[in-house]
Amino acid sequence: MSATEAIVLAGGFGTRLRPVVDQLPKPLAPVAGRPFVAWVLDHLAEQGIERVVMATGYLAEMIEAELGDSWHGMGLAYSVEVEPLGTGGAIALARTKVTGEGVHVVNGDTYLRYSPRAIAELVVATGADMAMALAEVEDVSRYGAVTSAAGRVTAFSEKGQSGPGHINAGCYYLGAATLAALPAGHRFSFENDVLMPGAHDHRVAAYTETSGFIDIGVPEDFHRAQDIFR
Repeated sequence: MSATEAIVLAGGFGTRLRPVVDQLPKPLAPVAGRPFVAWVLDHLAEQGIERVVMATGYLAEMIEAELGDSWHGMGLAYSVEVEPLGTGGAIALARTKVTGEGVHVVNGDTYLRYSPRAIAELVVATGADMAMALAEVEDVSRYGAVTSAAGRVTAFSEKGQSGPGHINAGCYYLGAATLAALPAGHRFSFENDVLMPGAHDHRVAAYTETSGFIDIGVPEDFHRAQDIFR
């Protein structure tokens, strides 16, 4: 098991953020004077990640020009989609750049404080195929709720349900079996095609020791992030 490599999903179009951040890929949206993904990479470096594969697509060349081939001691590699592959296809393509048997996956437009080492150890300790980090929020309506029991993710609720609860924070650890089973070369949704069936079969461990979640995908939270990271 390797707990020292991560894939950062950074290939989306950022359509909802266009009114306030135009002509930039969403991970490069300026937050407190820095590209947002810089805060994400800082956290990974602080937590002992040694190598990152940036899964890019839209304006990929801008991301590589900004970040280069290393970040605070971490090596950076790039996996570039020539056409949109969805979250699942992007991970499957980036898998070819991963050197270990397991890998962390995080979103380039969300931030979460958590321990990558602990979430990887949870997969081993529970015998799960993968683990999902859950964030506790005051209102799950924007994201859809995630329920868990006995340390496993059990169900996903549709967006629209309101009130406090746990949501998918967009950070995962994928064990070797999950990585090997990802179909290559076509578009698919990691959430719908991997996580949901995995949860149904009790193969997804739930990791809840998290804090500081923020998703800059909509203008309101993009503006809120300016103060959080200042």
